Amino acid sequence: MALVFWEQAVNDLSARDPVMHRIIQCYSDSMPEERGNAFATLARAIVGQQISVRAAASVWQKVTILIPEITPAELIATEIDLLRTCGLSARKVDYLRDLSRHFLEGTLVTVNWHDLDDETLIRKLVEVKGIGRWTAEMFLIFHLHRPNVLPLDDIGLQRAVSLHYNASQPVAKQAIRTIAESWQPWRSVATWYLWRSLDPIPVIY
Repeated sequence: MALVFWEQAVNDLSARDPVMHRIIQCYSDSMPEERGNAFATLARAIVGQQISVRAAASVWQKVTILIPEITPAELIATEIDLLRTCGLSARKVDYLRDLSRHFLEGTLVTVNWHDLDDETLIRKLVEVKGIGRWTAEMFLIFHLHRPNVLPLDDIGLQRAVSLHYNASQPVAKQAIRTIAESWQPWRSVATWYLWRSLDPIPVIY
């Protein structure tokens, strides 16, 4: 089932931006309404840092086979060498274990995510080792379903804007921000369709 705002977002984006209209017409699916728990979403985003959607999906599948129920306690109890066999770098294992500790110690469990605006949430999340702005933005898009997030550091977004809006030439972040002005307040939805245009595997965190 699509998110409650999805149809409105699609209609608005299609009406304002002919390039976005063409992309949307190619894909009948949408970001799923279902979401995992906060810990699993952040863990999966850490796994997906700086690798392709396909590679991230493969590594995450191996992690879920190793740890069928992804919880802070289960992850931190798993031997480091076993986590490495899933394709995780030593640094990402360290990040995941630190994330687990934050949840186990309650520093993130007590956060009322829905009461905080996007920038406040990002500042809170980047206090955790291994969570930068991009990872926090994935959490806002996929767990909290915030509709107007523009992850300028995302390589997929940069590639898609280059492909569809700039004849496959490199595009600066400021230029992406300018193009995305017409997408507001649905920049998360526009980003999702741009990702979708690059990869047959839908992005999920």
